Amino acid sequence: MKNFVYLVGAAESAEVLVVDPAWDVGAIRQAAEADGKRLAAVFLTHHHFDHLNGVPELLRTHDVPVYAQRAEVEFAEAVRKFAGAMKPVGPGDVLHVGAAALTCVHTPGHTPGSQCLLTRNALVSGDTVFVNACGRCDLSGGDAAQMYDSLHRVLGALPAETALYPGHDYGDVRVSSLGRERNHNPYFQLAELEAFVAHRNRPRR
Repeated sequence: MKNFVYLVGAAESAEVLVVDPAWDVGAIRQAAEADGKRLAAVFLTHHHFDHLNGVPELLRTHDVPVYAQRAEVEFAEAVRKFAGAMKPVGPGDVLHVGAAALTCVHTPGHTPGSQCLLTRNALVSGDTVFVNACGRCDLSGGDAAQMYDSLHRVLGALPAETALYPGHDYGDVRVSSLGRERNHNPYFQLAELEAFVAHRNRPRR
């Protein structure tokens, strides 16, 4: 699946948040420990299996909150099953992990509650935007018009120099920037809503 899992926190703090823990939970723990960090929270960009299948195993050893967007909690049973740890968040909510202040950015389109995580100079984008691509809109809860708004209005308001850390390794580079994507990503190039929706909803080969 070429998933990326991220540990996010301030360099000077002992705590980190893990974004979309999936597949090899042991490797996630080892990465945190090797850097002298403690896993303090889970952040879910959306409910798809390949982005959260490691949460149950992680919660067996770490009593930490799981943050998901409110619309995703309402939409997806896969998120609600973490009820004891679940902490719904809304657009603009700020999560404090050690010295890090991390902002929740609601970007529906791939799913109703898809969200990104924004630091001072970087965006962890889940399946909202990839290098030279964006998330599918033809799965349950997907909406191409919402994806257009998320890319062009919500992410369009962020600085061009914001580093982009996507949810999958699908591009020619692993880390991009919003400026690079605005200049080269075909979905940012589609400036008109109708053209974007038609292109995003075209049959997959």
